[in-house]
Amino acid sequence: MRLIVAVTIALGVMTQMTHAQAPQRGEIWSIKLGAPIAEQPDDFVDFACGSMGGPPSIALNGWADFKRCRAEESGLREVYFRYDDEIEYIARAHNSPADIERFGGTKTYGFPIVASALIGEDAIVRGLRIVSDPRYDSHRDEAYVLKNFITARLGDENWTCEDLPMEEGETSVDGLYIKQRCARTFDGGARATMWVRHLRKAGQARFDPRSGKQTRNQFESLVRLDLILP
Repeated sequence: MRLIVAVTIALGVMTQMTHAQAPQRGEIWSIKLGAPIAEQPDDFVDFACGSMGGPPSIALNGWADFKRCRAEESGLREVYFRYDDEIEYIARAHNSPADIERFGGTKTYGFPIVASALIGEDAIVRGLRIVSDPRYDSHRDEAYVLKNFITARLGDENWTCEDLPMEEGETSVDGLYIKQRCARTFDGGARATMWVRHLRKAGQARFDPRSGKQTRNQFESLVRLDLILP
């Protein structure tokens, strides 16, 4: 009975939001660069110490715990977070595929990401870190395309991109090989650095050399962005 009531309430809330205005939630671009942690969105979940865009480590209760994380060489501390999935659950209860896609998981422009804020000793958020998340098959083979959305958001002009050399054992993915480092400095001194990769690393292949069967996810396609204030 309680489950029926809960679902009924969720459906009612979703209907009200549909008729009133589209539901909103915090995302990576909601972070206020240059503002203290007390002014940051409080609707994120699963705070933890980040690991250069990799899996989270020490669990945190929120922004205020940032000093539990080890400082990087820059002196900043990476705090990982995940988007609140409450709206996704409501969308699923309402059987709304568009909202399920829109609010499902931690994403930007539809691409699953690992999201982090970089915080200084003074509790000011001085950077954002966005890394495409390889754990999800959705868009995994075209994660490198996220570069286009990020540069469009930050401005297409004045990026300097360098093609990095192919290392031994690396090969293309269906004829496409991308290994770039791009950077841009903004007025005021903020700097964006973006790494873009779409390749097979040494030991990865489209077909298993022993069985001849096609492999699954034996390639790397990713974008990593560090956007840091001076």
